[in-house]
Formats: sequence, C-alpha cells, structure tokens
Amino acid sequence: MEKENTLITTPVDSLKGIGPKNLIKFQQKGIRTLEDLFYFLPIRYEDKRFIKKICDAREGEKAIFVGEVVASRSLFFKHARKKAYEAIVRDETGVISIKWFQWNKEYLKKVAKKGNILFLSGQVTKFRDKLQIIHPEIILLDSPDEVDAFTAIVPVYSEIEGIKQGSVRKLIKQLFDDYGRHVKSIIPDEIEKIYNLTRLYDALFKIHFPEEMMPGNAGRHPMVDRLILEEYALFQMGLHIKRQETKKERGIRFEAGGPYYTKLMDNLPFQLTSSQVKVIEEIKRDMEKVEPMHRLLQGDVGCGKTVCAVIASCIAIDNGWQVAFMAPTEILAEQHYLTIHRTFEGLGIPVVLLRGNMGKERDEIINRIKGGEYPVVVGTHALIQEEVVFKNLGFVIIDEQHRFGVIQRKLLRDKGSITPHVLVMTATPIPRTLSMVVYGDLDVSIINEMPPGRQKIETHVFLEKDREKAYRMIDKEIKMGHQAYVVYPLIEESEKVDLLNARERATFLQESVFPMYRIGLLHGRMKAEEKEIVMSGFKNREIDILVCTTVIEVGIDVPNATIIVIENAERFGLSQLHQLRGRVGRGAYPSGCILVASLRKTDTAAKRLKVMEKEVDGFVIAEEDLKIRGPGDLFGVRQSGIPDFRVGDIVRDGDIMTLARKIAGKIVSCISDKESEAIKDILKNRWKENLNLFDIA
Repeated sequence: MEKENTLITTPVDSLKGIGPKNLIKFQQKGIRTLEDLFYFLPIRYEDKRFIKKICDAREGEKAIFVGEVVASRSLFFKHARKKAYEAIVRDETGVISIKWFQWNKEYLKKVAKKGNILFLSGQVTKFRDKLQIIHPEIILLDSPDEVDAFTAIVPVYSEIEGIKQGSVRKLIKQLFDDYGRHVKSIIPDEIEKIYNLTRLYDALFKIHFPEEMMPGNAGRHPMVDRLILEEYALFQMGLHIKRQETKKERGIRFEAGGPYYTKLMDNLPFQLTSSQVKVIEEIKRDMEKVEPMHRLLQGDVGCGKTVCAVIASCIAIDNGWQVAFMAPTEILAEQHYLTIHRTFEGLGIPVVLLRGNMGKERDEIINRIKGGEYPVVVGTHALIQEEVVFKNLGFVIIDEQHRFGVIQRKLLRDKGSITPHVLVMTATPIPRTLSMVVYGDLDVSIINEMPPGRQKIETHVFLEKDREKAYRMIDKEIKMGHQAYVVYPLIEESEKVDLLNARERATFLQESVFPMYRIGLLHGRMKAEEKEIVMSGFKNREIDILVCTTVIEVGIDVPNATIIVIENAERFGLSQLHQLRGRVGRGAYPSGCILVASLRKTDTAAKRLKVMEKEVDGFVIAEEDLKIRGPGDLFGVRQSGIPDFRVGDIVRDGDIMTLARKIAGKIVSCISDKESEAIKDILKNRWKENLNLFDIA
C-alpha cells in the first residue's frame, strides 16, 4: 500500500503565482500546503452557461451578458460624497451601466477601454430607472466567439482577502495540472472497488470543476461524501493502529477471586443489577489477560459505575498492586474518596486522598505512596505531577474522562513500571457517533439500567414569573424532612453578563425567602476544607438548602435531597442540565427538577428545555445536545482530541464515520509495520497539535 504525502508537506507557495504577499493571505485562510488548497472547496456554484441579452435583464436577478464597451467615465455623487467609475456596455439589444466604487486604476484602464468585448456577470439593480451592475465579475474576451470557453458552472470560493475569484480558480486549475498526479487515497484500490467508491482524484476534480448544478444550487456536491470518508478513514486507521499497539504492550495478568474481592462481593449491602454484573465480568476478563485493559465504562447518572470500579480495584489489590483513581475536580475526588474509603475501611485497605495544596502532609503522603503503604490513591491532576511515584501501579481509574486531555490519561498510565490496566468512566452519555471519535481507542462497557428503587425525576420548565411557585415546592419538600439544591450559573455578580449569582442569591434566600431554614453555599473558588465542611453539613442534614454553582454537577450523592431548582436554565447545555438533575432522585423518595428560565415563547431555548421535560434517557438528551451545540462545545476540542476535520461534520455524518471505521479495520488488519508508521506520519502532518487523541511516538 504505497502512499505519498507530497501534498501534505509541500508548501502552497510551490505553486506558481503565489508570491510572498499572497502566501500570507492564503495562510491566514488556513491554506498552508498543496493538500490544503485541494481541499479548499467551493461554497457554492454559479451557472454561467446561459447568456442573456441585455434587453432581457431584470432588476434583482443575477445574470450574464456579453457586450462591447462603448463609453467610460469618472462620476461623483454629490449627495453621497462618493466617487465612482462607470462603463457603458451594449449588445445588439440594448445597453447596461457597470459601475465600480472601489477600483484599481490599471485594472480599469485595461478592462473599461472603448471597444473591449466583456463577458460579465453580476446582480442587476436600478439607479434612476436605468439598469446597472455594480462591481461585476469580468472576463476580457478577444472576440464574441470566444465566449463558449467561459460558459460553465463556476465554483465560488470563500473569500481570500485581496484575491479575486478568477485568480483562485486559475490557481486551482494550475494545481490540478501540476500536482493532480500526486493525489493518492489512503484507501487501497481493491477496497474502493468493494465499496464502489469514486477515486479520490475524480471526486476532487468533479467538486472543483462540476458538470452539473446541484438541485436548487443548495445541496452540497455528492462527491463531498467521498472526501469525508477519506478523512474519517484516515482518522479511524489511526485509532485501529493505536489499539493494535496497545494490545502488543506488556501488561499485568491478574487472578480474580482473591480474599478482598470475595469478601466485598459476599457483603455488598445491595444486589447488583444485571448490567453491573455483565460489566464486572467484562472487566475481570480484561484484567486476567496479559495485555493491558483500555476500557470505557459508560452509564447514566446514578447507575452504579463507581461500585464496579471499586470491585475491580479489589482484584488489583488482591494481586499486590496499587490503584490510582483520578477525578477532574477536587470536590468529585473528595466524594469518591469518601465512598471508596467507607467501602475499603471495612476490608482493612488503606485509602488516601492526594490534593494539590496539602502543605507538609502532602510530602509525607507522597513518600508513603512511593513506599506502597497506600494500595488506593484518590486525587485530581495532582496524581500526574512528576514527584508522585507509585511503588507498583497496576490499575488506573479515570472518572469523567472528557474533562481531561488524553495526554493526561497517558501520563497517569505511564506512572506504572509495567503498563497498568485502565478503566475510564463517564456519566456523560455520549452519542454513538461521537463515542467512535472521543473513545475510539477503548473497548466499551455500558450500564443501561438503574439500581432498584431509583426514583423518576419529574422535570418542569418555569418562567421567571413562576419563581415563587418553585420556592413553595422547596418549602413543601423541606417540611416533609427533605433537602433541596438551588443552582446558579455564576459565583458572584458580573458586570458583563446579566445572570443570577450564587453568593448574592444565597443571602437573598436566607434573609427574604427562607429565614426559617438553614442555607449553605458551595462554589468552585472555595478551599477544599471549606467545601468538605459544607458538603458534610448537607449530607448530615445540618443544611436544608444548598445554594451552589455547577460544582455539584457530578459525584454528589445525598439521597435525602429531593428537589433541585436550576436558575438561568437556558444558559446550560442539555447534557449539563441532565447531570445536575441527577443529583436528586437518589433515594427512596419521589423527586423533582425545576428549570427556571428567562424565555420568550418563540425562543429556541424554550424548545430545547422542553426536551428535558419529556426525556429521562441521557443518551437521547446527549443526541439532542450534540445537534444543538456541536462536539466542540460539548467536550472542548483540544481536551477530547477531536480533530478539526476539513469537510466532515461528525454530528451530521455519523453514517460515514461508521463506514470509515469498517474500512479502516479492513485496511489496518493487513498492513505492515512500515505502512503503519507511514500512516502515523500522515496523521501527524495532517492534524499536528490539533490532534492529541493519538499519543503515538
């Protein structure tokens, strides 16, 4: 499978006609290489096959004429204090004025000369009852007979400052003439034939030099799908190669069924769901192999993922290896620590929480981790700092992986002298299409059922005028002995953004609405010790209403909390609202979620929030959120490793991604190590720093 990357590495100014000044303009447009120029696709097409007579020109239409310049002159419009230049063009049926308000003297001298034959196109307008075209596109003809060479479907490209459309088209024609032979598909000929795919060169040529107009000139060129498949296939080949290389790594073969594992399974205070049992078996099978596990555990909020991770941890500890549990925020790390500590305390297994700011105590903890005294270490990014050394790290658990960069996953994994098993967990439901991109290098386990007794959460959208009703609902729940969350988008007042803020509203609620209840405040800027005091107070029912920011989005488990009110709900993504809603309904009591929003009935945000009222399935909500917000907003492109695809839109083109995955699997299964390296080079050159999904050496 011989593939060239000449086009990826050859600078665009290798093309004659792109000098130093124009090079800067092309680079500002993201066109740095010849391949970039091949993929600089038209944004629309103009049909210039049909030439009109000037007498048939109509105001408001875009039209094409061929005529002779009969006169030209400078103009000055007193009322507008504007200069212009005008040429009068005629054919055998009439005359039309063409005007420029911005012009190059040399260009006009050449074009507007009396007797010139012009092929011109543009929007027909009227001025003082006379037809005109302002700033037309012009081709200077040697004779009227020459017009046939210019009547075609003409591509229109996104504007490159200071470079005319005609010049761009001329450069692209030259590009195909000089470098078309270097256009090579990553997909071998035999697979192109199996799937009846157009050759990559042919697809590019047909897009840049179309023979037919698209229906209504609105649809994209059908050959664009072929280009999307090409870049998706390359991306998926990288994932397949990475998976293959991971499976070749030397890992640790654990034996399941040791004393800690058996004792924990025998003494669980609840029955595992069938989904949890299935997932635990999948993890066990992975950990019993010598190749390192790289598995994603995906499940909705409250489905019991942490229990599965704790059970798997016992397998590692039984075999004498340490476990690292990394969470994205201090408050979530603290919550996990409390949960894990309670479980392991009964088994006699020491657990430690490692934070960034712990003073001298931190140094002592780091030394004890290095000495192997702590079999289980829970922490945030603090775990991947250089001074943190494990004696024998055998199992890594990463919660809410999308909040970390993939490089951070690698850094924690590399803390093991032998590659540890890795379990990645997320409570953020990810649509299947996006999952193929964000977690394409991982095996996937899904928990798709809730533990018995979990309550359905009734969700309602209230307008701001209904806020008093929300307060009455909170009052009712507290009188029944339950607790409430009130979530605000900001910590304190912002001059730039007109949103409610937690600090000010906590004071307002305490003084003016609920003076009879105990109100606590929790936000991200508080010190870890302060957060712990507030959360402990809420868990121990010393606080009735917790006013907070999205710091409680994941990991907070207070079964007695039965109502959550989310202010400025229209400002949150649907997936985030779903995560926040999951803080209630965790006990045996019916629970509710109130979304208070500043909306008009026609507001699109109102339609989005209606999804929350109807849907409880996190995957359905995630699909809707993906359509509305796009993958970059959901995950942060740099964080997730989603590359900046040239043509493909992973929300729109999920079916093409699925086909690309299948094709990539076929290709990678039968290529040599040398060819794998060549593909990795192409990947690095193509996406450079924008692609951190592949930590490929």
